[in-house]
Amino acid sequence: MHTLNFYMGRIMITHGNNGALILVSTMVIIFSLLKNGFIFLSNHVLAPVRAYVVMDIRNEIYRKVLKLPLSYFTEARKGDVMARISNDVQEIENSVVTSLSMLFRDPFTVILYMVILFTISFQLTIFVLILLPLSGLLIGRVGRSLRKTTYKGQQRLGELMSQLEETLTGLRIIKAFNGEDKMEKKFMHTNKLYAILFRKAARRRYLASPISEFLATLVLMVIMAYGGSLVLSGPEVMSGESLIFFLIIFSQLIQPAKNLTTAYFSIQKGLASVDRVDEVLLAQDKIPEKPNAQDIDTFKQSIEYRNVSFKYEKEYVLRDVSFTIEKGKTIALVGKSGSGKSTMVDLLPRFMDTTKGEILIDGVPVKDYKIDSLRRLMGIVSQQSILFNDTFRNNIAFGSKKGIPSEELIVEAAKVANAHEFIMETENQFDAGVGEAGGKLSGGQKQRISIARAVMANPPILILDEATSALDTESEKLVQDAIINLMKNRTSIVIAHRLSTIKHADLILVIDEGKIVERGTHEELIRNKKGLYTKLHTMQMF
Repeated sequence: MHTLNFYMGRIMITHGNNGALILVSTMVIIFSLLKNGFIFLSNHVLAPVRAYVVMDIRNEIYRKVLKLPLSYFTEARKGDVMARISNDVQEIENSVVTSLSMLFRDPFTVILYMVILFTISFQLTIFVLILLPLSGLLIGRVGRSLRKTTYKGQQRLGELMSQLEETLTGLRIIKAFNGEDKMEKKFMHTNKLYAILFRKAARRRYLASPISEFLATLVLMVIMAYGGSLVLSGPEVMSGESLIFFLIIFSQLIQPAKNLTTAYFSIQKGLASVDRVDEVLLAQDKIPEKPNAQDIDTFKQSIEYRNVSFKYEKEYVLRDVSFTIEKGKTIALVGKSGSGKSTMVDLLPRFMDTTKGEILIDGVPVKDYKIDSLRRLMGIVSQQSILFNDTFRNNIAFGSKKGIPSEELIVEAAKVANAHEFIMETENQFDAGVGEAGGKLSGGQKQRISIARAVMANPPILILDEATSALDTESEKLVQDAIINLMKNRTSIVIAHRLSTIKHADLILVIDEGKIVERGTHEELIRNKKGLYTKLHTMQMF
């Protein structure tokens, strides 16, 4: 302080008051150049960060979604997961990444000004530093409240996305049951709850600038009062010129400090979205792969279920299931809806893991194999034909596990699946689009494309999950012929809704409440007049 007063006095003596004024003005210009230089530097450095950090977050969360087990999505809503990938990641960009430029730039500016303030008056600067934490307490309290409210708002937005996804998926049913008004009221109610939370969060966020401005003004007035008392104590404590210079520099400090407050509020808002994204990224992968897991390239002998039990939460859906499938044989699973048939086959490719017991392929537990090599052995055709909004060609080629297949292989797969004829009847043939979820195709056509996709995989093990249950008689005949072609020389597990389709299975397992209650060939089971298989068969005869 005394050193600065000395130099200011020397300048005023040597160059007069105008010289001192020019010095102060020059220093303010230099500080302004430094400040704007930091602004440009921070924006220049953080431009690629802003672009690629958000891209990496989206890539990571999408990669995690692909790796999560199917059981995760029985509890999580698809629309909410979509909201986390889109809205929450966008919020991270808008709130957190954007604020990084302020956090990169303004602390240097604040430090620079604080150093200058210390050189002007150590005592007055210490007084300022005592006041700042009191301001920080108020700002921090409002910021934490903002984060909590924003998190609830993003949860509501996830519910909105879920309802929208359900509406688009079930639009046919909604219209069929005149449910438009019900769905609209449900959506409007959730949307209103989101709007209320959004309004609360906006109010707290908008407090950032007024609070910081008011506190800065309050601190400035206190500094003027305290600094004035120091000036009145005598020039040896502080001169009037030093106080004016101090106030000028402090006024330059207000905007960076205000920016830091705004950045803090924005980050608190963005951290609510970070928490939601983390819930997905940190979700436990319940299908872990052992560090020393081995590859399996060929299927040689048999598949064995050994005392397998499984439960989703509390209730077991499979209880002590044991059976063996020899290579090249066909085994059929029959039973009432909800008896555990689909769960049983989902355990084989490790979509889920057994709760008790184990499944072995060629005498080795499936948990000892690498998951990707295990699944390369299998082709799956399910009751619900899942097609992508792409061409016939790309939907069929998706099944290839050896890179991009040739045109000949795609055509051959379509012929095996009895799909070639109707594909060639379309305007663009194999390059024609199938629509969203195959919406341009009939049920039988979609199923035959699914079978062609499985043919393309050329798997030694085939899983057919009620592949013809939702089809009319004509479509079923075409699909059944395609399935027979697909099953040739393969080990097949067939979940059958219509028992007429599995009469020639080598072994039929009858499942009831998660247990195998009967087993044998069709001829053997039908002889048991009191058996469940006979009962189911008789019901389908009428």
